Amino acid sequence: MRLTTMTDYAMRLLMYVGAHPERLCTISEVAQAYGISETHLMKITHQLGLRGWIETVRGKNGGMRLATAPENISLGAVVRDIEHDLNLVECFAPDNSCVLSGRCRLSAIIGGALQRFLQHMDGYSLADILLDDSTAPPLRRAQAPKRPVAVPQGKAAGARKRASVKPG
Repeated sequence: MRLTTMTDYAMRLLMYVGAHPERLCTISEVAQAYGISETHLMKITHQLGLRGWIETVRGKNGGMRLATAPENISLGAVVRDIEHDLNLVECFAPDNSCVLSGRCRLSAIIGGALQRFLQHMDGYSLADILLDDSTAPPLRRAQAPKRPVAVPQGKAAGARKRASVKPG
């Protein structure tokens, strides 16, 4: 399972706004802080506002703030609201046409995993993940983890090892 970029950015936006409860935050400052497109954040802000997670104030001195206390914002509920498709496999979709439907036991296992994931997320609130700006290091983009180098297996690997050993 992979959450969409929209959910990732929604969480970041909520974290930023939640870390600044004393004032309204703007889309441009959140975009600049996290290196995210303002256009993309506008869509996310709109969705979060429609769902009641944030309040938006229009106008020259406008911006956004949390609509409720951070401890009342369930991470699982935000994921459910922002993710448009939690159908991890075809048979979860309303227009299911899988030929294995009704005979496949895998869907129950995948469904259970999804349910446990969301229950785990439900155990945390926005308050659990808020950054304290006074002690947080400067924001920077995360680097992709280094991938391990594949170790050759089988007969071909043995042949390469023997070929590279020089007789003494």
